Order: sequence, then C-alpha cells, then structure tokens
Amino acid sequence: MKVLIVESNPDLGGVWQRHLERQGGEVTLVAGQEAAILALYGTAFDIIVLDLVLETGSALAVADFARYRRPNTRVIFVTNTTFFSDGSIFAHSPNACAYVQSSTPPEDLAAMVAHYAAGR
Repeated sequence: MKVLIVESNPDLGGVWQRHLERQGGEVTLVAGQEAAILALYGTAFDIIVLDLVLETGSALAVADFARYRRPNTRVIFVTNTTFFSDGSIFAHSPNACAYVQSSTPPEDLAAMVAHYAAGR
C-alpha cells in the first residue's frame, strides 16, 4: 500500500507515517502543495491523507491534480476546522472517500487508510 501524507505539521504527519509503516505501508510525507504534486508525478499512490488546511498551497488543488494525474487514487481529508463539516467536500472532490478530524486516533486513521486503499 502506497500512501502520500500531505500535512503541514511535521509532528502530526510523522505520527501518522509511523502508524502506517507499522501496517506495512510505503509512506511519503510532504508538507505542502508543491511537494505533493511533485510526488504525484513520480509515484502512483493508493491513497492520500490530505490536511484540508495547508500552510503552503491548496489541499483542493492537490486533490484535483491527483484526480487528473492518478484517477484511481482516493483521498482522506483531515482537518482541525469546521470547513466542509456539512459533507460538501464530497461534491468538491470526487476522489474524496473520507473526512475526519485531525484529532482522530492514529490507529483509527491507519485502519481507514488500509480499508480504502484495499478497495481501490
């Protein structure tokens, strides 16, 4: 399972990365839009864990590019805000498969990643 994590907070991204690697995932961790798009050029990821509010760039731009470049790659959006809490993220991003809070326990997020990556 190949996973791209796009998270501006390196500590949080590192926690997710370690949990996913313990499950056997091959994980790439980047901090913003530019690095995510470069990663998507070179690798076909099964799933992307994408913070909705990035410090540099736009999460929706990353999801749109992934949809174009890697149409089979699904996206789990994470956030610590109430943006899109009405579920409208699924209308804006057709490759979205889940929307969770950043405070979701890492083991739960890892289980979701494994589930959605397997169903791809």
